[in-house]
Amino acid sequence: MIKCLQPDKLSVSLRKPQKEDTPMDLHSGCFDAQALPPAIDRQPAYAGSFYPSDPKKLRESLEQHFAQAQTRPIPGLQAIIAPHAGFVFSGDVAAEAYAAIDPETEWDNVIILGASHRHHFPGASIYHQGHYQTPLGKVKVNRSLAKQLTDSYPVFQFPPEAHLQEHSLEVQLPFLQYHLPKSPAILPILLGTTDAEECAAIAEALHSLFTPRNLFIISSDFSHYPPFETAIVEDAQTARSIVQNNPVLFLKHLASQPVKPVRGLSTRACGWTAILSLLYMSRRMISSRYTLLRYENSGHKKQGDKSEVVGYYAIGLLNEEAAENTLSSRFSKEEQDILGMIARHSIEVYLEEDRKWEIGEEAVPERLCEKSGAFVSLKIGKKLRGCLGRFSSDAPLFKLVQDMAIAAATKDPRFRPITLRELEEVRIEISVLSPLKRVQSLDEVIMGRHGIYLKKGFHSGTYLPQVARETGWTAEEFLGHCARDKAEIGWDGWKEAEMYVYEVEEIQA
Repeated sequence: MIKCLQPDKLSVSLRKPQKEDTPMDLHSGCFDAQALPPAIDRQPAYAGSFYPSDPKKLRESLEQHFAQAQTRPIPGLQAIIAPHAGFVFSGDVAAEAYAAIDPETEWDNVIILGASHRHHFPGASIYHQGHYQTPLGKVKVNRSLAKQLTDSYPVFQFPPEAHLQEHSLEVQLPFLQYHLPKSPAILPILLGTTDAEECAAIAEALHSLFTPRNLFIISSDFSHYPPFETAIVEDAQTARSIVQNNPVLFLKHLASQPVKPVRGLSTRACGWTAILSLLYMSRRMISSRYTLLRYENSGHKKQGDKSEVVGYYAIGLLNEEAAENTLSSRFSKEEQDILGMIARHSIEVYLEEDRKWEIGEEAVPERLCEKSGAFVSLKIGKKLRGCLGRFSSDAPLFKLVQDMAIAAATKDPRFRPITLRELEEVRIEISVLSPLKRVQSLDEVIMGRHGIYLKKGFHSGTYLPQVARETGWTAEEFLGHCARDKAEIGWDGWKEAEMYVYEVEEIQA
């Protein structure tokens, strides 16, 4: 396998890539492909290994990955960070990143930045010899712009052999073709440098393109080869250093040494130079904000080895001025990501080892230690496989979510317990509840926004607001089903019951 690079210190003269003996590592995205002969159009080198070579099977694979995505298009989106490993390992996370892109937006260009895994050279290479080909067809390169940048800035050059064997750009293209039917032209940029100053020069050259008319895609996996649980912690720290939108802090994190040596860790982000270049651009945009969309590592997949994993994050960069009042949230994306990880890993530990994963309050953000009601829903596809929760609790929120996640997986009387094999397919939805509010009239219930809680004597029942969105019920049907099917007081029982509404913040894991 090819070990990916990370800085030894901030100012740095950094290591060159070292060749290894293992020819292929799909979960890291490192693959020693046989060199292809030069061509006008750059031909696919990883079809049939990292992703299906048959167009029909490739579309089916992409459809499955996008079916798992919960992210909706984000107004004001400027860039995404997406992984580039074999689809079987990182495809779900990559699709989550692309799902943040509005497919109806007409972009002038899509600028894709990746770090070279095979060649070390100064600056970056922009492919302008032709276009990129994939099993889904041609992806047009804005050749005139590519040539103009190469001719205008010394930091850009064109060693074509660097592109022929590189996967970090190629693996992004099927997602782009599938999700953006209007097929914008791309600018494929491969960074050969491991020098922070050259990354700053690349950012300066590209800054005029950093506008709402152009989308940036940054190709990078995260930690390489630590154990499963270590990767979760390491990758969360790396993501936290990115969302601070400060290239100096990001570099300090990459160069920092952990308190205890991390077994197997060879890099915290193989595409760190591409991420750094984005940070040099985004720090100049006052209203920019990074948002975490999804995290997994290769150990989450049945094909993965938990003793050595590779981490994958989907991250979006948005212009807050354009997205104002659209993405308001009680919790930051980082806090949502941690809460989701607690839910999933707690179920996994309970099923594997018949024990509860012990988490101290000092290990989680302060906001997740507040007290609040929460429900945890488990779904496979569109089918519910468990849902339990409480409207209030004396326990901190993260502990309530942990308890409800385990209970939903093993103790919901409507379903048989979840198995470890099923857990890989399970989508976890955490609903953090606002306090209950008593209402007197059906007109006070806002469909899709309000959950409903009915209480009559010893009978009670609730539906989360997601139920109204998923079923398309009218308000009368929403209350009627809740009264009859959940509270068991008859279809019209809601008319005589105490009626409460609440709102939820939905968190996917």
